[in-house]
Amino acid sequence: MFIQQLINGLSVGSVYALMAVGYALIYSLLNFTNFAHSISVTIGAFATFFFLTYAMQNLLAGIIMGVIAAALLAAFIQFAAYRPLLRRNARRVYLMIIGLGMSVIGDNLVIIAFTGRFRVYPVNFTAQSIGLVDIIIFAVSILALVIVELIIRKTRLGLAIRGASFSLDITALMGVNTYKLITAIFLIAGSLAGIAGALLGAKYTTYPSLGTFYTNKAFICAVIGGLGSLPGAVLGALILGVSEALISAYVSTAMRDLFAYILLILILLVRPSGLMGKSSEDKA
Repeated sequence: MFIQQLINGLSVGSVYALMAVGYALIYSLLNFTNFAHSISVTIGAFATFFFLTYAMQNLLAGIIMGVIAAALLAAFIQFAAYRPLLRRNARRVYLMIIGLGMSVIGDNLVIIAFTGRFRVYPVNFTAQSIGLVDIIIFAVSILALVIVELIIRKTRLGLAIRGASFSLDITALMGVNTYKLITAIFLIAGSLAGIAGALLGAKYTTYPSLGTFYTNKAFICAVIGGLGSLPGAVLGALILGVSEALISAYVSTAMRDLFAYILLILILLVRPSGLMGKSSEDKA
């Protein structure tokens, strides 16, 4: 029982990590929380569902389609909603507010387009043993996170990202096109959101508020680990995922979501910068 719940917790925690790293990447550059991240998760799940239903029943191909759809949507949101404010050097809190608006608009457009009913992937994914499903999800999530880490550590794009995380203005002075860099960050974050959405749809079901529900948890993970810290986001996600699984098994499923928000409040009271974050000025 314990081993099964531990595997389940690692599986869910690794999906949280995909979304939390997306939050951390954008925050590290732009110093605001991208609450429009949730709609990319939802679209990733729906794109995967429709591809599996109407194109081919190949889960890997479906996940790739979900990644493409989510990444393109994230880039579009950046271009249409955030870039005009960034060009005017708007306060970061305005970016956060417009992100919340985009999230609500996105959820409602999904309901209008696809109705609010729940959808199950047509592939026989959950017919496998529960432990195997969780191991596959954990492996896919970790592979995606390792690829992002290699991009950041081993490529010129990653060098620009690391430089911009210290100072976007100085990075611009060094000749980097910061608008292209920001677009690249949104594409990476959107891709991670697409993978998360596709995996959540495979493990559970696909529905319009899928992204909103799970990105709320991912945001808590990012705060626990320290906003802007990628290792912190992964650590916070695994802590929350395993804790929720154990609480559901040994205490009560009703306490699971309550625990997440209690942990958020405790972290903010005891260590506002998170487990691996650094103290800095107030940011949105």
